[in-house]
Amino acid sequence: MAGDPYKELGVSRGASADEIKKAFRKLAKELHPDKNLGNRDADERFKRVTAAFDLLGDAEKRTKFDRGEIDADGREQFRGFGGGGPHPGAGGNPFGQAGAQRGGFENVDLDDLFGGMFGGGARSGARGGFSSRGQDVKATLEISLEDSISGATRRIQFSDGRTLDVTIPKGAADGQVIRLRGQGAPGVSGRSEAGDALITMKLASHPIFQREGADLTMDLPVSLPDAVLGGKIPVRTPEGTVNMTIPSGSSSGKVLRLKGRGAFVGGKRGDLLARLMIQLPEAADDGLTKLAQAMRDKGGYRPWRD
Repeated sequence: MAGDPYKELGVSRGASADEIKKAFRKLAKELHPDKNLGNRDADERFKRVTAAFDLLGDAEKRTKFDRGEIDADGREQFRGFGGGGPHPGAGGNPFGQAGAQRGGFENVDLDDLFGGMFGGGARSGARGGFSSRGQDVKATLEISLEDSISGATRRIQFSDGRTLDVTIPKGAADGQVIRLRGQGAPGVSGRSEAGDALITMKLASHPIFQREGADLTMDLPVSLPDAVLGGKIPVRTPEGTVNMTIPSGSSSGKVLRLKGRGAFVGGKRGDLLARLMIQLPEAADDGLTKLAQAMRDKGGYRPWRD
């Protein structure tokens, strides 16, 4: 930490345990990372205030610091053999009796100290030391329909420049959250654990398939001969192309179902619904034109109603 822990907390060297606790609580609430996202100055000050409380909140450490046996970072100080007088903390200074305050911060429950305002992020350590679990980070990863069904690995970049490879599980659903433990913000002190990364899956729109719950729908173009005579035609699915049988005499709008070829919702997979759309040849076909004319002249079928 380096510096004077009393000054960091804004208390006098003769402050009581309760005064130090109150001062720390006030500063920690103001400077906590959850309330100062992206504020590096507040984050650094919070770390110094935490380190100061870690030292002064431990009666034994506080006594050693006042006697000059350790510095503000808790490192031992090697004193010479010149027989110098007592440290200013001894004798008449109130901190000469710091040992009488031993246990003043023992077993401090910092979740109670903060009143739960940070969602249990505060943790009490040995001798009342303080550590704060790193903050969780959240991000949204847009994934394709194909990736959500078959699974994949995709890279995501956070606002701080870090990148992570995210494994998309097979059967991932739109809105599903993947938790990557320990990949969030680092802990406030060296003893605390890092937060988690929470990645929300967002299913991108698809040029061919539309989602209706767990089912997928699509328009399937078919030729006039296939619609009239029936047959097998290739159909694209999220996992590749399969052949589907078209019944003879199929009209546009008829829906055929491919079971288990849809999307995932709640761990269950839906179906793929193909809506037939009869498509005439782009170039004029004399045979087709003559057939159509003959059917009209004969007074063929009338699909519309008068």
